[in-house]
Amino acid sequence: MNCSQRFTVIRRRHHCRACGRVLCNNCCSSRARLEYMESTETRVCLPCLQVLRKQLITLVPTLPPILNGPDSIEQLHQTLVDPISPPVVFAMQSSQPGADRHQLLVRVKLLQLDCCVRRKCWSFATSGMRWVAQDEIVILLEQDSVATTDESVGDELLPPADIFYHLFSIYEEAMNKHHVIINLGHTVTPGTFLGSTEHGGFLFFRTSFQCVQQLLLPTPPYLVAVLLQRWEIPWAKVFPLRLLLRLGAEFRYYPCPLFSVRKRKSVFGEVGHTIVNLLADMRNFSYSLPAVAGLVVHMEEKETNILLPKSRYQQVCKALAQSNDHVISLAASFSPQADAHLVCLQLDDGSYQTQAINIHTRPRKVTGASFLVLNGALKSSSGISGRSSIVEDGVMVQLLPDMLSNLKQALIRMENYTIQCGKIIDDQPEETVTLKWVDQEPSPVNLGVQSPIDGRSFTGISSIRVMQPRDFKGEGHRLLRWTELFVIQIEDSARSSSNRIEDNGDITRFAETLAKAASVALAAKLASLEPHTLIGLRVSLDGDSVEYQAGAGQTSLPNACVEELDSSLIPILHRESSGQGVPCIVELWFQVVHP
Repeated sequence: MNCSQRFTVIRRRHHCRACGRVLCNNCCSSRARLEYMESTETRVCLPCLQVLRKQLITLVPTLPPILNGPDSIEQLHQTLVDPISPPVVFAMQSSQPGADRHQLLVRVKLLQLDCCVRRKCWSFATSGMRWVAQDEIVILLEQDSVATTDESVGDELLPPADIFYHLFSIYEEAMNKHHVIINLGHTVTPGTFLGSTEHGGFLFFRTSFQCVQQLLLPTPPYLVAVLLQRWEIPWAKVFPLRLLLRLGAEFRYYPCPLFSVRKRKSVFGEVGHTIVNLLADMRNFSYSLPAVAGLVVHMEEKETNILLPKSRYQQVCKALAQSNDHVISLAASFSPQADAHLVCLQLDDGSYQTQAINIHTRPRKVTGASFLVLNGALKSSSGISGRSSIVEDGVMVQLLPDMLSNLKQALIRMENYTIQCGKIIDDQPEETVTLKWVDQEPSPVNLGVQSPIDGRSFTGISSIRVMQPRDFKGEGHRLLRWTELFVIQIEDSARSSSNRIEDNGDITRFAETLAKAASVALAAKLASLEPHTLIGLRVSLDGDSVEYQAGAGQTSLPNACVEELDSSLIPILHRESSGQGVPCIVELWFQVVHP
């Protein structure tokens, strides 16, 4: 083995799937994708890992792919540090035969964030994740100190390579297994990562109140990733919002910091005694709190409002079906309308304590909570109609069993329900808890997304990512792929019972027909679309009017492309309008790869 240590009962044997050598756990702790094992992640030794990674990253367009001498390193460092120079672009592409020719680009810059956090951070921003139906990713990693040759300590000159490899593994997961990361999703890093075995992975979230003035951000939608410690991974799996807000309290940044700090102290340790142990499986992760996207808990003086989006009715019904007769538990979402939020802190003795963090410039009027528990164990002999209390970073409402049953029926009928807390004999309740159905979600989907045709805002408009697309080849090794479908407008009679676009077979079949015809037409003229990489096709299908628009970069397509689209789309649109087509307005997005 590499470390020249003897095998023992504790130091177990492992064999590298790349070279076949038998090594100990420390020398064979890494994982990589091997072609002969159908690109699944398998155990490899450290020397083999370096060989596999050697051809993965190159610099674009003129910098050398391998930096050997100190002059080259210093030259690259000066480019990364210079505030005037554009970010350095690294290109990553699989070296396996027959792999996708599309490259994942990562734009890197060393930023001096002196506006608010006063930290120097490496900025990593991807470009190309949308090709595999994944949101773009941003990582801000605080610059670390490293030992130099003269036994002094200095700042690291180059961005850590582990970040590139991790981003590329996310890209490959989305491309090969169609596993994409969503808001409050997480990744796990095996073995040593960024120089420590205590680094466990990343938690991904969308920006809200954070300062982004000096950041190099991709086009929305994108996710920001924050580095996690090993002890924090269970919370990322079961209750990510608690972890996110706890990091905000740790760094005094509402709701959470955008930057990551290496080798910091974990904010959580052993799980210990927490109410979440009763609501979720923190050991085997077989079940967790039912989550309703867009559900928020707003606490005000003598009033608590639980807002339920009407578009998430099916999720609410599913959570009610999974609950038992006496308890309903629901995980809440972060509310941008709240001025503050409850935070759960774990003390040194393992117990949990409740605090609150708030926006520095606002008075605290509305406080958010991370979960809701409705407990029907209140006895009628208590003389109380209901009781509301704060438990850790959530709200527990105790009520009579009959009231809990009535509440369930009201939610199934999509009706509001009010719980009056306090003594029955009192004329005025001590507190009122109201469950309300609302039309809009507090954090709308596709926030900041704009159409490439005319810049139309798609904030609040649902979309579908195409998970298994077909590639169309154009001249000069160009590729075209349909990646996303936006449903801008649809008649209420044509909506599915679940309000999910995916469940509307007529819309998806119509979109697939359009996508195939448009792809064939555009593939023949891809050279004329350079340098545009995103094309939009909007189709309006109504009984009296049928039309389509196509564009890229908020400009019209060349005449050659329009003529090809006319010959392909007009027969389809006339056939749909004269038949039983669903009246709707949809927009299809196509990604283009130029050589």
